[in-house]
Amino acid sequence: MTTRLSVVIPCYDEAETLEACVAQVLEIASDRVELEIVIVDDASTDGSLPIAENLATRHAEVRVLRHPTNQGKGAALRTGFREVTGDYVAVQDADLEYDPRDLIRMLEPLESGRADVVLGSRYLTDGPRRVLYFWHSLGNRFLTLLSNIFTDLHLTDMETCYKMFKREIIQSIEIEENRFGFEPEIVAKLADRRLRIYETGIQYSPRTYEEGKKIGVSDGLWALYCILRYNAQSAPVGIQFAVYCLIGGASALVDLGVFGVLLTMQFGVPASAAIAFGVAALVNYQLCIALLFHRNVRWTRPVEWIVYTAVVVGVGLCDLVLTQGLHAGGFAPMVSKVIAAASLPVLNFAARRYLVFPSAGRGPWKPTYGD
Repeated sequence: MTTRLSVVIPCYDEAETLEACVAQVLEIASDRVELEIVIVDDASTDGSLPIAENLATRHAEVRVLRHPTNQGKGAALRTGFREVTGDYVAVQDADLEYDPRDLIRMLEPLESGRADVVLGSRYLTDGPRRVLYFWHSLGNRFLTLLSNIFTDLHLTDMETCYKMFKREIIQSIEIEENRFGFEPEIVAKLADRRLRIYETGIQYSPRTYEEGKKIGVSDGLWALYCILRYNAQSAPVGIQFAVYCLIGGASALVDLGVFGVLLTMQFGVPASAAIAFGVAALVNYQLCIALLFHRNVRWTRPVEWIVYTAVVVGVGLCDLVLTQGLHAGGFAPMVSKVIAAASLPVLNFAARRYLVFPSAGRGPWKPTYGD
């Protein structure tokens, strides 16, 4: 029985390696594996597009798609995934860091019906490897660890390029990230679906920045944000609360800052506390949507605001009463406000999670793919 494997190659300024990469991919074709190669040129400026088009004229397996403007790896994959027709879909970078022969090994758990997704891990291989950047490797491992904490998956290499999917799965997932944030985003969305995910060791020959490596520190920082953005809303409750503590801490700093400014402007303690809490609540709301709950609401927009306002007023009254009570008991105004702000995160989190932005979190009750 023949398996049709679609290989999507995102390409931006890879004229030096693209032809060799495609030649290596073509070599894995056999009587058992039929190939479809989709090159997505992301507005290259170095002549990659003519090379890709020449490959398409010489090889029936190759198709070329083109972006008129550069959008990033995630956007190129999104374009490629929409067009593929194979039984399974793999990602292949054009930079020769990955060996396409490993794709055959990754196919086995899928073909045998044991897996829905297979990731190629650079850290499970026992073969020779090129030794390069320590801090880059440490960063990859840290991002994988953080992703695992949020997804409850035990991966060794979340940031790997080599990911292979059943076609119907990857085509059913909306990819939002345009650049390298695709990696943590797709892992988060796979975890949400409780899919059967396998890892297998692969060979990896990293290139230096002088040789054309593109990922940098800013991409690592963005990956941190993506791990929060795509995981927090369905992470276990304890992890959600930890994220909310970060949000609450940022909101508390705004609260205290506005409170201090209003005191210097000769506002009274009750008025300063109420206004500061209201400003902090708006900041809290925006951060909750951006990082934690993503508008996972059960209400229409007007009703959502009414419910959220009621929550803010209720918690705000608690804050005000506690601040005034502490101040009346002899504490300085700012000390009273700090104690009050530090006493309310559990109540704040519970109100937002269970009333305004209901979220079930990850767990064994989550539906699996196809249920």
